[in-house]
Amino acid sequence: MPILVTGGAGFIGSNFVLDWLTQSDEPVINLDRLTYAGNQENLASLANDPRHIFVQGDICDRALVDAILQQNQPRAIIHFAAESHVDRSIHGPSAFMRTNIDGTFTLLEAARDHWRNLNEAGKRWFRFHHVSTDEVYGSLTSDQAPFTETSLYQPNSPYSASKAASDHLVRAWHHTYGLPVTTSNCSNNYGPFQFPEKLIPLMITHALAGKPLPIYGDGQQIRDWLYVTDHCAAIRRILEDGRVGAVYNVGGWNELTNIDIVAQVVALLDELRPNPAGSYARLITHVTDRPGHDRRYAIDARKIEQELGWRPMETFATGLRKTVLWYLDHQDWVGRITSGEYRQWIDQNYGARP
Repeated sequence: MPILVTGGAGFIGSNFVLDWLTQSDEPVINLDRLTYAGNQENLASLANDPRHIFVQGDICDRALVDAILQQNQPRAIIHFAAESHVDRSIHGPSAFMRTNIDGTFTLLEAARDHWRNLNEAGKRWFRFHHVSTDEVYGSLTSDQAPFTETSLYQPNSPYSASKAASDHLVRAWHHTYGLPVTTSNCSNNYGPFQFPEKLIPLMITHALAGKPLPIYGDGQQIRDWLYVTDHCAAIRRILEDGRVGAVYNVGGWNELTNIDIVAQVVALLDELRPNPAGSYARLITHVTDRPGHDRRYAIDARKIEQELGWRPMETFATGLRKTVLWYLDHQDWVGRITSGEYRQWIDQNYGARP
């Protein structure tokens, strides 16, 4: 039986689809609207693979979602599709409300109808897995314990507020209607195919182009970092053995400041692609912090380890080296996606910051 993946042409979604089809012969129905961050080129290696069926469409389109479920009868829905960039949510929150809240609601209602019409065995095995973020928990001080699955929700950006709302919808559809759901809240992902508006690929692409490396404020914001294929493995384990209705925090056990991340990216580029003009560190530029910037996120991932035996395989050092090497080897991919719209966005977001 197939699975349905939403947002499977985006960064984490495309990595999940590729990883799934190396581990399983179960087909993937891949529904993606192909917004700026969705890219079918990420899935080019599956062009002739009959196990991968791509559908361009919107998760808010109930008729389309119903038709996909009826025609393919998936045993699980893995819901990645989301607007996910905090800066973009500050400039234009409406798209985040539509996709992250309305889209999740549409999927839940379609999934509920689909599940309700399954036979008893199908109902027992069906899962709706919702992929969320640690940002729903808000910001930590340096001396606070990491987020657990019972931490209060205190979202501080339009993005994290929209994801918090979607988490609550998923929980409610389980408790009210009995829909068999699981949820994972992950820390900052990094790795291949990440759109270069996020910190690590932004630093790599700007450094190679000789552009300033913009660091918000003092650069002491702390995040936990998770290599994307480790995240994919965690979701597979949740689908296999996760408890219905459970929430699992998925983290990399890598708390690092933004300025330290940039320093490590610079050091790798100096080693792997040295510039005759000198170290890329000369390009580091501190800019005005963004509004409401959360100071620290940290994930306590002991629950998923204790219940499902998952731990990340990559250290930050090994994962970052793989990431930098991937971007160095895929400059054509970077060039094709950093279009006029991308350049306009970078100018809009960073150009006015002194």
